Amino acid sequence: MIVSVAEMKAAERAAFADSVSAEALMDEAGELMARAVRQFFPTPGVCAAVFGKGNNGGDALAASRHLAAWGWDVRLIPAFPEGDWGPLVKQKHREASGCRTVAPDSLRGVAGRPLIVLDGLLGIGAEGPLRDPVASLTRQINALRQTAGAWVFALDLPTGLHGDTGIADPACIVADTTLTVGFAKRGLVADCATNHTGRIAVLPLAELTRQASTNDAEAVTTPRDLAAVMPRRRFDTHKGDFGRVAIVAGSAPFMGAAVLCAAGALRAGAGLVTLHVPSGVSAAIAAKLPPEIMLREFRGADDVLSTRADVIAVGPGIGRDCDAEIIRLITAATVPAVIDADAINALAANPDVLAQSSAPRVLTPHPGEMARLDPGSTSRCRRETAGAFTHRFPCTLLLKGARTIVAENGRALSYNTTGTPGMAKGGNGDLLTGVIAALLAHKLSSYDAARLGVWLCGRASEIAISHGGETEETLTPSRALDFLGAAVRDLRGGCF
Repeated sequence: MIVSVAEMKAAERAAFADSVSAEALMDEAGELMARAVRQFFPTPGVCAAVFGKGNNGGDALAASRHLAAWGWDVRLIPAFPEGDWGPLVKQKHREASGCRTVAPDSLRGVAGRPLIVLDGLLGIGAEGPLRDPVASLTRQINALRQTAGAWVFALDLPTGLHGDTGIADPACIVADTTLTVGFAKRGLVADCATNHTGRIAVLPLAELTRQASTNDAEAVTTPRDLAAVMPRRRFDTHKGDFGRVAIVAGSAPFMGAAVLCAAGALRAGAGLVTLHVPSGVSAAIAAKLPPEIMLREFRGADDVLSTRADVIAVGPGIGRDCDAEIIRLITAATVPAVIDADAINALAANPDVLAQSSAPRVLTPHPGEMARLDPGSTSRCRRETAGAFTHRFPCTLLLKGARTIVAENGRALSYNTTGTPGMAKGGNGDLLTGVIAALLAHKLSSYDAARLGVWLCGRASEIAISHGGETEETLTPSRALDFLGAAVRDLRGGCF
């Protein structure tokens, strides 16, 4: 769910009218913020908690108390003299007595240990351009992120970002993760805000959730939304219960795309996976495939239509030599299909053929492929592009990007929250296609399969960095695949 600043303030007022105290909400938010930090940094390091004089500063102090108890070296950095602090800031500062309070000029790099910064300077009530001392501190934080590798957690909103428009002040915080309380604020999902908000984690506060008036036309995908979509398996299940996935992929230059797609379907739980590849590359691809995947040659659409497939995935690395057969497969298949890569490029010549399909279709374009499908998309924001396309064509659209969007006519437009810049590497889309195909084979709706698939792939990539020793530079899709199971556990375990 996504709310405006006014809606969020109204929810807070309603909670206070129901005898919920501001301090109780602050304590709950602070604990959730600290838990979220541990999700990304399981090993304690150094935390610089930079706090203002209002309730956002109180949140930072409440989180700091928990982090200190869990072994973090927490350094409290006030933006204002103590005489300017609000009552709750003073109270939370007393409760964080185990943390050192240091001067703003103590904000500097720490060798050998993880370094995080909590941005608790300004919250949703802030108005106007940033002024000193806040602007000076935001610049120092941004410099520390750039030069010392500090990981910045913005609390509720990055300081300097407008909560409704997403427009950033020149000195706005650049956050790696935004821990937003209760609901995502509208400005966080604006296209222009992405480089300031980073990864969004929605921290649920029960009293605010109960009070808020929300706009159901748009939402962010959270584990709470998705957990019920992927239920535990019955003990007496067999491979047929989880579907047969047929994948049409691969060509001489792009054999890896076919392997990643098939491996993604296998590791996401498909009962049986068959990879159909052009005859000239079948031997080379066979040498790279996991042994659980069956391999067949692809000569045309009939090779796939004649099989007992429950789901089809088509496009990764297939090239453009068989466009006509790909289009015939898309239109003739009576089972759900995931359409990616060169299958999208083939479809771009006449996307109206989507109306001829009798079963759900999930399209997964990146921005360049979207521009070929819909040339007008280059002049619209991503939200408008996704909404317009799905209003016109009967499909589920997964528009890739740093904030991937899933859209379907009649359903809330959904923003994905997981992921890392380390995913900006060839092969991630192929992996995603296979994962979504497997989830469709589990009989999920195309909308839920797309939302769940992109969340899982993003979370697996995050875990590869936080727990697997990878960095944004070294992460590969193959490595992320190793953590897909951990992502499923996180989904069921209540991560953010």
